[in-house]
Amino acid sequence: METIIQAVELMFSWPVLVALLIGSIGGVVIGAIPGVGPAVAIAILLPATFSMEPLVGLTLLLGIYGSSMYGGSLPAILINTPGTAVNALTTYDGYPMTKRGEALRALGLAYGASFFGAVLSILILILLSPVLAKVAPMFGSREIFLAALLGIILVIIAHKGQMAAAGMLAGLGILLQSVGMEPVNYTMRYTFGLDWLTSGLDLIVVVLGLFALSQAFQLIVEPDSAPDAQPVSGSMFRAMCEIWKYRRTAATGGGFGVLMGIIPGVGEFTAQFLSYTAARKRSKTPEMFGRGSPEGLVASESANNAVPAAAMIPLLALGIPGEALTAMMLSVFYVHNVVPGPGLFQNQLDFVYALYLSLLLLNVIVILWMVVSSNLLIRIIRIPTRFLGMAILVLSFVGVYSLRNSAMDCMIAAGFGVFGLILKRLNLPTVPIILGMVLGGIMEVKLRASMGRIDSLLDLVNRPIAALLVLAIIVIVAQSIRTSIRDLRARHEESNKPHQNKA
Repeated sequence: METIIQAVELMFSWPVLVALLIGSIGGVVIGAIPGVGPAVAIAILLPATFSMEPLVGLTLLLGIYGSSMYGGSLPAILINTPGTAVNALTTYDGYPMTKRGEALRALGLAYGASFFGAVLSILILILLSPVLAKVAPMFGSREIFLAALLGIILVIIAHKGQMAAAGMLAGLGILLQSVGMEPVNYTMRYTFGLDWLTSGLDLIVVVLGLFALSQAFQLIVEPDSAPDAQPVSGSMFRAMCEIWKYRRTAATGGGFGVLMGIIPGVGEFTAQFLSYTAARKRSKTPEMFGRGSPEGLVASESANNAVPAAAMIPLLALGIPGEALTAMMLSVFYVHNVVPGPGLFQNQLDFVYALYLSLLLLNVIVILWMVVSSNLLIRIIRIPTRFLGMAILVLSFVGVYSLRNSAMDCMIAAGFGVFGLILKRLNLPTVPIILGMVLGGIMEVKLRASMGRIDSLLDLVNRPIAALLVLAIIVIVAQSIRTSIRDLRARHEESNKPHQNKA
Protein backbone atom coordinates (compact mmCIF):
# COMPACT_ATOMS: atom_id res chain seq x y z
CA MET A 1 0.00 0.00 0.00
CA GLU A 2 2.86 2.34 0.83
CA THR A 3 4.30 1.76 -2.65
CA ILE A 4 1.01 2.75 -4.30
CA ILE A 5 0.84 5.94 -2.19
CA GLN A 6 4.37 6.85 -3.31
CA ALA A 7 3.37 6.13 -6.92
CA VAL A 8 0.33 8.43 -6.62
CA GLU A 9 2.58 11.20 -5.26
CA LEU A 10 4.94 10.73 -8.20
CA MET A 11 2.10 10.81 -10.71
CA PHE A 12 0.26 13.83 -9.31
CA SER A 13 3.08 16.29 -9.90
CA TRP A 14 2.33 19.15 -12.33
CA PRO A 15 4.89 18.18 -15.00
CA VAL A 16 3.56 14.60 -15.15
CA LEU A 17 -0.09 15.72 -15.32
CA VAL A 18 0.66 18.26 -18.07
CA ALA A 19 2.61 15.64 -20.06
CA LEU A 20 -0.28 13.21 -19.59
CA LEU A 21 -2.83 15.75 -20.80
CA ILE A 22 -0.77 16.74 -23.85
CA GLY A 23 0.09 13.13 -24.70
CA SER A 24 -3.44 11.78 -24.38
CA ILE A 25 -5.21 14.53 -26.34
CA GLY A 26 -2.35 14.79 -28.85
CA GLY A 27 -2.37 11.03 -29.34
CA VAL A 28 -6.07 11.05 -30.17
CA VAL A 29 -5.58 13.84 -32.71
CA ILE A 30 -2.58 12.07 -34.30
CA GLY A 31 -4.43 8.77 -34.43
CA ALA A 32 -7.41 10.43 -36.14
CA ILE A 33 -5.27 11.71 -39.03
CA PRO A 34 -4.77 8.93 -41.60
CA GLY A 35 -1.16 8.60 -42.67
CA VAL A 36 0.55 9.84 -39.51
CA GLY A 37 0.27 7.31 -36.67
CA PRO A 38 1.88 7.10 -33.22
CA ALA A 39 5.28 5.87 -34.47
CA VAL A 40 5.80 9.08 -36.46
CA ALA A 41 4.69 11.29 -33.55
CA ILE A 42 6.82 9.45 -30.96
CA ALA A 43 9.85 9.56 -33.28
CA ILE A 44 9.47 13.34 -33.67
CA LEU A 45 8.94 13.96 -29.93
CA LEU A 46 11.68 11.61 -28.76
CA PRO A 47 14.56 14.14 -28.82
CA ALA A 48 12.47 16.60 -26.76
CA THR A 49 11.85 14.03 -24.00
CA PHE A 50 15.57 13.66 -23.29
CA SER A 51 15.56 16.96 -21.39
CA MET A 52 12.58 15.89 -19.25
CA GLU A 53 12.46 13.78 -16.10
CA PRO A 54 12.11 10.05 -16.94
CA LEU A 55 8.51 9.77 -15.68
CA VAL A 56 7.47 12.97 -17.48
CA GLY A 57 9.01 11.91 -20.81
CA LEU A 58 7.65 8.37 -20.63
CA THR A 59 4.19 9.63 -19.65
CA LEU A 60 4.13 11.90 -22.69
CA LEU A 61 5.12 9.05 -25.03
CA LEU A 62 2.78 6.57 -23.32
CA GLY A 63 -0.03 9.09 -23.72
CA ILE A 64 0.47 9.13 -27.48
CA TYR A 65 0.95 5.36 -27.67
CA GLY A 66 -2.11 4.51 -25.57
CA SER A 67 -4.54 7.07 -27.00
CA SER A 68 -3.73 6.98 -30.72
CA MET A 69 -5.83 3.85 -31.27
CA TYR A 70 -8.89 5.65 -29.88
CA GLY A 71 -8.45 8.34 -32.51
CA GLY A 72 -7.58 5.82 -35.21
CA SER A 73 -11.02 4.20 -34.92
CA LEU A 74 -12.75 7.45 -36.00
CA PRO A 75 -11.67 7.52 -39.69
CA ALA A 76 -11.78 3.70 -39.78
CA ILE A 77 -15.49 3.80 -38.95
CA LEU A 78 -16.52 6.96 -40.81
CA ILE A 79 -14.49 6.85 -44.05
CA ASN A 80 -13.19 3.24 -44.16
CA THR A 81 -9.60 4.46 -43.70
CA PRO A 82 -7.81 3.35 -40.51
CA GLY A 83 -6.11 6.20 -38.68
CA THR A 84 -3.41 3.84 -37.43
CA ALA A 85 -2.34 0.48 -38.86
CA VAL A 86 -3.84 -1.46 -35.94
CA ASN A 87 -7.30 -0.02 -36.65
CA ALA A 88 -7.47 -1.84 -40.00
CA LEU A 89 -9.67 -4.60 -38.55
CA THR A 90 -12.03 -1.94 -37.20
CA THR A 91 -13.04 -1.07 -40.79
CA TYR A 92 -14.46 -4.58 -41.31
CA ASP A 93 -17.51 -3.94 -39.15
CA GLY A 94 -17.31 -0.22 -38.29
CA TYR A 95 -17.72 1.15 -41.81
CA PRO A 96 -20.64 -1.18 -42.74
CA MET A 97 -22.42 0.09 -39.60
CA THR A 98 -21.86 3.66 -40.80
CA LYS A 99 -23.34 2.80 -44.19
CA ARG A 100 -26.39 1.45 -42.36
CA GLY A 101 -26.80 4.81 -40.61
CA GLU A 102 -25.32 3.59 -37.29
CA ALA A 103 -22.18 5.76 -37.20
CA LEU A 104 -22.86 7.05 -33.67
CA ARG A 105 -23.47 3.54 -32.36
CA ALA A 106 -20.29 2.24 -34.02
CA LEU A 107 -18.17 5.05 -32.55
CA GLY A 108 -19.71 4.58 -29.12
CA LEU A 109 -19.01 0.84 -29.16
CA ALA A 110 -15.43 1.41 -30.39
CA TYR A 111 -14.68 3.97 -27.67
CA GLY A 112 -16.37 1.88 -24.97
CA ALA A 113 -14.55 -1.30 -26.01
CA SER A 114 -11.22 0.54 -26.13
CA PHE A 115 -11.74 1.90 -22.62
CA PHE A 116 -12.92 -1.47 -21.28
CA GLY A 117 -9.95 -3.38 -22.73
CA ALA A 118 -7.38 -0.80 -21.65
CA VAL A 119 -8.61 -0.49 -18.06
CA LEU A 120 -8.94 -4.29 -17.69
CA SER A 121 -5.36 -4.68 -18.91
CA ILE A 122 -3.97 -2.04 -16.53
CA LEU A 123 -5.79 -3.45 -13.49
CA ILE A 124 -4.52 -6.98 -14.24
CA LEU A 125 -0.97 -5.73 -14.57
CA ILE A 126 -1.10 -3.67 -11.38
CA LEU A 127 -2.18 -6.83 -9.54
CA LEU A 128 0.60 -8.83 -11.24
CA SER A 129 3.38 -6.33 -10.42
CA PRO A 130 4.28 -7.88 -7.00
CA VAL A 131 4.59 -11.29 -8.70
CA LEU A 132 6.81 -9.81 -11.41
CA ALA A 133 8.93 -8.17 -8.71
CA LYS A 134 9.68 -11.67 -7.38
CA VAL A 135 10.18 -13.33 -10.78
CA ALA A 136 12.31 -10.61 -12.43
CA PRO A 137 15.41 -11.17 -10.19
CA MET A 138 15.54 -14.77 -11.45
CA PHE A 139 16.65 -13.41 -14.84
CA GLY A 140 20.42 -13.16 -15.09
CA SER A 141 22.54 -12.22 -18.08
CA ARG A 142 22.03 -15.51 -19.94
CA GLU A 143 18.24 -15.46 -19.37
CA ILE A 144 17.95 -11.92 -20.70
CA PHE A 145 20.13 -12.88 -23.70
CA LEU A 146 17.82 -15.83 -24.44
CA ALA A 147 14.70 -13.70 -23.93
CA ALA A 148 16.06 -11.12 -26.40
CA LEU A 149 16.87 -13.91 -28.88
CA LEU A 150 13.31 -15.25 -28.44
CA GLY A 151 12.00 -11.73 -29.06
CA ILE A 152 13.84 -11.47 -32.40
CA ILE A 153 12.59 -14.92 -33.43
CA LEU A 154 9.00 -13.98 -32.55
CA VAL A 155 9.30 -10.72 -34.51
CA ILE A 156 10.41 -12.68 -37.58
CA ILE A 157 7.71 -15.33 -37.21
CA ALA A 158 5.03 -12.66 -36.68
CA HIS A 159 5.58 -11.49 -40.29
CA LYS A 160 3.94 -14.54 -41.82
CA GLY A 161 4.55 -14.72 -45.56
CA GLN A 162 7.52 -12.34 -45.19
CA MET A 163 9.65 -14.26 -42.71
CA ALA A 164 12.73 -14.36 -44.94
CA ALA A 165 12.57 -10.60 -45.52
CA ALA A 166 11.86 -9.93 -41.83
CA GLY A 167 14.83 -12.10 -40.85
CA MET A 168 17.18 -10.27 -43.21
CA LEU A 169 15.94 -6.86 -42.03
CA ALA A 170 16.37 -7.90 -38.38
CA GLY A 171 19.90 -9.01 -39.29
CA LEU A 172 20.47 -5.61 -40.90
CA GLY A 173 19.37 -3.97 -37.65
CA ILE A 174 21.85 -6.08 -35.67
CA LEU A 175 24.60 -5.10 -38.15
CA LEU A 176 23.73 -1.39 -37.89
CA GLN A 177 23.88 -1.62 -34.10
CA SER A 178 27.42 -3.01 -34.25
CA VAL A 179 28.83 -0.04 -36.21
CA GLY A 180 31.26 2.15 -34.27
CA MET A 181 33.42 1.65 -31.19
CA GLU A 182 32.55 -1.61 -29.44
CA PRO A 183 31.94 -1.22 -25.70
CA VAL A 184 34.38 -3.75 -24.16
CA ASN A 185 37.75 -3.56 -25.93
CA TYR A 186 37.09 -0.18 -27.61
CA THR A 187 37.97 -1.44 -31.08
CA MET A 188 36.42 0.04 -34.23
CA ARG A 189 33.87 -1.98 -36.18
CA TYR A 190 32.67 -1.19 -39.70
CA THR A 191 33.80 2.46 -39.55
CA PHE A 192 36.03 2.24 -42.68
CA GLY A 193 38.19 5.06 -41.33
CA LEU A 194 35.27 7.52 -41.29
CA ASP A 195 35.27 9.70 -38.17
CA TRP A 196 31.51 10.27 -38.23
CA LEU A 197 30.91 6.53 -37.81
CA THR A 198 33.07 6.29 -34.67
CA SER A 199 30.13 6.85 -32.33
CA GLY A 200 27.92 4.50 -34.34
CA LEU A 201 24.50 5.05 -35.85
CA ASP A 202 22.20 6.72 -33.37
CA LEU A 203 18.97 4.76 -32.83
CA ILE A 204 16.86 7.93 -32.80
CA VAL A 205 18.30 9.11 -36.13
CA VAL A 206 17.45 5.73 -37.69
CA VAL A 207 13.96 5.75 -36.11
CA LEU A 208 13.19 9.25 -37.38
CA GLY A 209 14.38 8.28 -40.84
CA LEU A 210 12.57 4.95 -41.15
CA PHE A 211 9.29 6.08 -39.60
CA ALA A 212 8.86 9.86 -39.76
CA LEU A 213 10.80 10.90 -42.87
CA SER A 214 9.70 7.90 -44.94
CA GLN A 215 6.07 8.71 -44.10
CA ALA A 216 6.65 12.38 -44.97
CA PHE A 217 8.18 11.44 -48.33
CA GLN A 218 5.26 9.12 -49.07
CA LEU A 219 2.65 11.77 -48.26
CA ILE A 220 4.48 14.35 -50.41
CA VAL A 221 4.97 12.19 -53.51
CA GLU A 222 1.43 10.76 -53.52
CA PRO A 223 -1.53 12.73 -54.96
CA ASP A 224 -2.93 15.26 -52.51
CA SER A 225 -6.18 14.28 -50.82
CA ALA A 226 -8.47 15.57 -48.06
CA PRO A 227 -10.83 12.80 -46.86
CA ASP A 228 -14.44 13.82 -46.33
CA ALA A 229 -16.36 12.63 -43.26
CA GLN A 230 -19.83 13.65 -42.14
CA PRO A 231 -20.53 14.83 -38.55
CA VAL A 232 -22.42 12.55 -36.17
CA SER A 233 -25.27 13.62 -33.91
CA GLY A 234 -26.70 12.18 -30.71
CA SER A 235 -25.47 11.23 -27.23
CA MET A 236 -22.02 9.67 -27.47
CA PHE A 237 -22.08 8.73 -23.78
CA ARG A 238 -25.29 6.76 -24.21
CA ALA A 239 -23.84 4.99 -27.24
CA MET A 240 -20.74 4.02 -25.24
CA CYS A 241 -22.85 2.52 -22.45
CA GLU A 242 -24.02 -0.19 -24.87
CA ILE A 243 -20.62 -1.84 -24.37
CA TRP A 244 -22.04 -3.47 -21.22
CA LYS A 245 -24.23 -5.60 -23.49
CA TYR A 246 -21.04 -7.02 -25.05
CA ARG A 247 -18.95 -7.14 -21.86
CA ARG A 248 -18.03 -10.81 -22.31
CA THR A 249 -16.63 -10.15 -25.79
CA ALA A 250 -14.75 -7.08 -24.50
CA ALA A 251 -13.30 -9.06 -21.56
CA THR A 252 -12.11 -11.82 -23.90
CA GLY A 253 -10.52 -9.23 -26.20
CA GLY A 254 -8.82 -7.55 -23.24
CA GLY A 255 -7.46 -10.92 -22.10
CA PHE A 256 -5.98 -11.64 -25.52
CA GLY A 257 -4.50 -8.13 -25.56
CA VAL A 258 -2.76 -8.71 -22.20
CA LEU A 259 -1.34 -12.09 -23.23
CA MET A 260 -0.14 -10.93 -26.65
CA GLY A 261 1.24 -7.67 -25.27
CA ILE A 262 3.45 -9.47 -22.75
CA ILE A 263 5.04 -11.65 -25.47
CA PRO A 264 7.74 -9.66 -27.32
CA GLY A 265 7.26 -9.31 -31.07
CA VAL A 266 3.57 -10.26 -31.17
CA GLY A 267 1.50 -7.14 -30.43
CA GLU A 268 -1.88 -5.79 -31.52
CA PHE A 269 -2.42 -7.63 -34.81
CA THR A 270 -2.23 -11.12 -33.29
CA ALA A 271 -4.35 -10.05 -30.30
CA GLN A 272 -7.02 -8.64 -32.63
CA PHE A 273 -7.04 -11.71 -34.85
CA LEU A 274 -7.43 -14.12 -31.92
CA SER A 275 -10.08 -11.97 -30.26
CA TYR A 276 -12.03 -11.53 -33.51
CA THR A 277 -11.86 -15.26 -34.28
CA ALA A 278 -13.00 -16.22 -30.77
CA ALA A 279 -15.90 -13.74 -30.89
CA ARG A 280 -17.06 -15.06 -34.27
CA LYS A 281 -17.00 -18.67 -33.01
CA ARG A 282 -19.11 -17.78 -29.95
CA SER A 283 -21.50 -15.44 -31.75
CA LYS A 284 -25.09 -16.38 -32.50
CA THR A 285 -24.79 -14.45 -35.77
CA PRO A 286 -21.31 -15.26 -37.15
CA GLU A 287 -22.47 -14.45 -40.68
CA MET A 288 -22.65 -10.74 -39.69
CA PHE A 289 -18.91 -10.51 -39.02
CA GLY A 290 -17.35 -8.33 -41.70
CA ARG A 291 -20.77 -6.90 -42.57
CA GLY A 292 -21.35 -4.62 -39.60
CA SER A 293 -21.30 -6.85 -36.51
CA PRO A 294 -21.17 -4.93 -33.20
CA GLU A 295 -19.45 -7.96 -31.62
CA GLY A 296 -16.69 -7.90 -34.24
CA LEU A 297 -16.09 -4.20 -33.63
CA VAL A 298 -15.93 -4.70 -29.85
CA ALA A 299 -13.60 -7.71 -30.17
CA SER A 300 -11.17 -5.76 -32.35
CA GLU A 301 -11.05 -2.53 -30.34
CA SER A 302 -10.91 -4.13 -26.88
CA ALA A 303 -7.95 -6.31 -27.92
CA ASN A 304 -5.76 -3.64 -29.52
CA ASN A 305 -6.19 -1.16 -26.64
CA ALA A 306 -5.25 -3.77 -24.04
CA VAL A 307 -1.82 -4.24 -25.60
CA PRO A 308 0.03 -0.96 -24.71
CA ALA A 309 -0.01 -1.53 -20.94
CA ALA A 310 0.95 -5.19 -21.32
CA ALA A 311 3.77 -4.31 -23.75
CA MET A 312 5.45 -2.40 -20.93
CA ILE A 313 5.98 -5.64 -18.94
CA PRO A 314 8.93 -7.06 -20.96
CA LEU A 315 10.32 -3.53 -21.29
CA LEU A 316 10.23 -2.75 -17.55
CA ALA A 317 10.95 -6.22 -16.17
CA LEU A 318 13.67 -7.34 -18.59
CA GLY A 319 14.64 -4.24 -20.58
CA ILE A 320 13.39 -5.97 -23.74
CA PRO A 321 11.04 -3.98 -26.03
CA GLY A 322 8.30 -5.96 -27.74
CA GLU A 323 7.85 -3.65 -30.73
CA ALA A 324 9.06 -0.41 -32.30
CA LEU A 325 7.22 2.03 -30.02
CA THR A 326 8.50 0.50 -26.78
CA ALA A 327 11.97 0.30 -28.38
CA MET A 328 11.84 4.08 -28.79
CA MET A 329 10.78 4.48 -25.14
CA LEU A 330 13.77 2.38 -24.04
CA SER A 331 16.08 5.16 -25.18
CA VAL A 332 14.40 7.54 -22.67
CA PHE A 333 15.44 5.18 -19.86
CA TYR A 334 19.02 5.00 -21.10
CA VAL A 335 19.41 8.77 -21.46
CA HIS A 336 18.44 9.25 -17.80
CA ASN A 337 20.50 6.29 -16.52
CA VAL A 338 17.36 4.47 -15.41
CA VAL A 339 18.10 0.82 -16.20
CA PRO A 340 14.97 -1.21 -16.98
CA GLY A 341 15.23 -4.80 -15.87
CA PRO A 342 14.95 -6.91 -12.72
CA GLY A 343 16.37 -4.15 -10.53
CA LEU A 344 13.60 -1.74 -11.54
CA PHE A 345 10.87 -3.95 -10.03
CA GLN A 346 12.97 -4.57 -6.94
CA ASN A 347 14.16 -1.03 -6.21
CA GLN A 348 11.73 1.30 -8.02
CA LEU A 349 8.35 -0.42 -7.84
CA ASP A 350 6.76 2.97 -7.09
CA PHE A 351 8.03 4.20 -10.50
CA VAL A 352 6.43 1.16 -12.19
CA TYR A 353 3.12 1.72 -10.39
CA ALA A 354 3.23 5.42 -11.32
CA LEU A 355 3.49 4.49 -15.00
CA TYR A 356 0.49 2.16 -14.76
CA LEU A 357 -1.58 4.68 -12.81
CA SER A 358 -0.68 7.25 -15.48
CA LEU A 359 -2.02 4.86 -18.12
CA LEU A 360 -5.23 4.49 -16.09
CA LEU A 361 -5.70 8.25 -15.82
CA LEU A 362 -4.80 8.58 -19.50
CA ASN A 363 -7.75 6.41 -20.52
CA VAL A 364 -10.14 8.43 -18.35
CA ILE A 365 -8.93 11.69 -19.96
CA VAL A 366 -9.19 10.20 -23.45
CA ILE A 367 -12.71 8.83 -23.03
CA LEU A 368 -13.96 12.18 -21.69
CA TRP A 369 -12.26 13.95 -24.61
CA MET A 370 -13.79 11.57 -27.14
CA VAL A 371 -17.30 12.17 -25.74
CA VAL A 372 -17.13 15.88 -26.50
CA SER A 373 -14.73 16.14 -29.45
CA SER A 374 -15.66 13.59 -32.12
CA ASN A 375 -17.08 16.19 -34.52
CA LEU A 376 -14.05 18.44 -33.94
CA LEU A 377 -11.77 15.52 -34.83
CA ILE A 378 -13.74 14.97 -38.04
CA ARG A 379 -12.51 18.39 -39.21
CA ILE A 380 -8.91 17.35 -38.49
CA ILE A 381 -9.35 14.30 -40.75
CA ARG A 382 -9.82 16.72 -43.67
CA ILE A 383 -6.28 18.16 -43.46
CA PRO A 384 -4.60 17.82 -46.93
CA THR A 385 -2.05 15.02 -46.97
CA ARG A 386 0.77 16.99 -48.62
CA PHE A 387 0.52 19.69 -45.96
CA LEU A 388 0.88 16.93 -43.35
CA GLY A 389 3.88 15.53 -45.20
CA MET A 390 5.68 18.90 -45.21
CA ALA A 391 4.91 19.44 -41.51
CA ILE A 392 6.30 16.00 -40.60
CA LEU A 393 9.38 16.62 -42.80
CA VAL A 394 10.23 19.92 -41.08
CA LEU A 395 9.60 18.62 -37.54
CA SER A 396 11.66 15.47 -38.23
CA PHE A 397 14.72 17.39 -39.42
CA VAL A 398 14.42 19.78 -36.46
CA GLY A 399 14.31 16.76 -34.12
CA VAL A 400 17.32 15.08 -35.74
CA TYR A 401 19.43 18.24 -35.74
CA SER A 402 18.59 18.99 -32.09
CA LEU A 403 20.11 15.67 -30.98
CA ARG A 404 23.76 16.59 -31.62
CA ASN A 405 23.57 19.73 -33.80
CA SER A 406 24.92 17.59 -36.62
CA ALA A 407 24.14 18.06 -40.30
CA MET A 408 25.56 14.56 -40.88
CA ASP A 409 22.76 13.13 -38.69
CA CYS A 410 20.25 14.87 -40.95
CA MET A 411 21.86 13.28 -44.02
CA ILE A 412 21.84 9.82 -42.40
CA ALA A 413 18.19 10.26 -41.40
CA ALA A 414 17.30 11.33 -44.95
CA GLY A 415 19.07 8.22 -46.30
CA PHE A 416 17.08 5.98 -43.97
CA GLY A 417 13.94 7.92 -44.93
CA VAL A 418 14.47 7.00 -48.60
CA PHE A 419 15.24 3.42 -47.59
CA GLY A 420 12.04 3.34 -45.50
CA LEU A 421 10.03 4.65 -48.45
CA ILE A 422 11.47 1.89 -50.67
CA LEU A 423 10.46 -0.70 -48.04
CA LYS A 424 6.93 0.75 -47.94
CA ARG A 425 6.66 0.59 -51.72
CA LEU A 426 7.83 -3.04 -51.65
CA ASN A 427 5.39 -3.76 -48.80
CA LEU A 428 8.26 -4.86 -46.52
CA PRO A 429 8.30 -4.25 -42.73
CA THR A 430 10.53 -1.68 -41.04
CA VAL A 431 9.91 -2.81 -37.45
CA PRO A 432 12.45 -5.72 -37.58
CA ILE A 433 15.26 -3.23 -38.29
CA ILE A 434 14.57 -1.21 -35.14
CA LEU A 435 14.10 -4.27 -32.96
CA GLY A 436 17.25 -5.78 -34.46
CA MET A 437 19.21 -2.69 -33.43
CA VAL A 438 17.81 -2.65 -29.89
CA LEU A 439 17.70 -6.39 -29.16
CA GLY A 440 21.03 -6.98 -30.94
CA GLY A 441 22.74 -4.58 -28.54
CA ILE A 442 21.10 -6.26 -25.54
CA MET A 443 22.12 -9.72 -26.78
CA GLU A 444 25.75 -8.70 -27.29
CA VAL A 445 26.12 -7.10 -23.84
CA LYS A 446 24.36 -9.92 -21.97
CA LEU A 447 26.15 -12.71 -23.83
CA ARG A 448 29.54 -11.16 -23.11
CA ALA A 449 28.60 -10.70 -19.45
CA SER A 450 27.61 -14.37 -19.12
CA MET A 451 30.52 -15.87 -21.09
CA GLY A 452 32.76 -15.93 -18.00
CA ARG A 453 30.42 -18.47 -16.37
CA ILE A 454 29.76 -20.59 -19.48
CA ASP A 455 32.26 -23.29 -20.45
CA SER A 456 29.98 -25.30 -22.72
CA LEU A 457 26.56 -25.08 -24.39
CA LEU A 458 25.09 -27.12 -21.55
CA ASP A 459 26.07 -24.38 -19.10
CA LEU A 460 23.77 -22.07 -21.02
CA VAL A 461 20.74 -24.09 -19.91
CA ASN A 462 21.77 -25.23 -16.43
CA ARG A 463 19.21 -22.93 -14.77
CA PRO A 464 15.43 -23.47 -14.92
CA ILE A 465 14.39 -20.24 -16.66
CA ALA A 466 17.24 -20.49 -19.18
CA ALA A 467 16.22 -24.07 -19.96
CA LEU A 468 12.56 -23.04 -20.41
CA LEU A 469 13.56 -20.23 -22.77
CA VAL A 470 15.73 -22.53 -24.89
CA LEU A 471 12.90 -25.08 -24.99
CA ALA A 472 10.47 -22.33 -26.06
CA ILE A 473 12.85 -21.23 -28.84
CA ILE A 474 13.22 -24.81 -30.14
CA VAL A 475 9.45 -25.47 -30.03
CA ILE A 476 8.55 -22.15 -31.72
CA VAL A 477 11.15 -22.55 -34.49
CA ALA A 478 10.14 -26.19 -35.07
CA GLN A 479 6.45 -25.29 -35.21
CA SER A 480 7.16 -22.41 -37.60
CA ILE A 481 9.16 -24.70 -39.93
CA ARG A 482 6.39 -27.31 -39.79
CA THR A 483 3.73 -24.69 -40.62
CA SER A 484 5.82 -23.31 -43.50
CA ILE A 485 6.32 -26.79 -44.99
CA ARG A 486 2.59 -27.53 -44.67
CA ASP A 487 1.67 -24.24 -46.37
CA LEU A 488 4.20 -24.89 -49.14
CA ARG A 489 2.74 -28.32 -49.78
CA ALA A 490 -0.80 -26.90 -49.79
CA ARG A 491 0.20 -24.26 -52.36
CA HIS A 492 1.97 -26.90 -54.46
CA GLU A 493 -1.13 -29.12 -54.44
CA GLU A 494 -3.33 -26.15 -55.28
CA SER A 495 -1.14 -25.19 -58.23
CA ASN A 496 -1.23 -28.79 -59.54
CA LYS A 497 -5.06 -28.98 -59.52
CA PRO A 498 -5.59 -27.07 -62.82
CA HIS A 499 -3.13 -29.43 -64.57
CA GLN A 500 -4.94 -32.46 -63.16
CA ASN A 501 -8.33 -31.07 -64.24
CA LYS A 502 -7.02 -30.43 -67.78
CA ALA A 503 -5.72 -33.99 -67.93
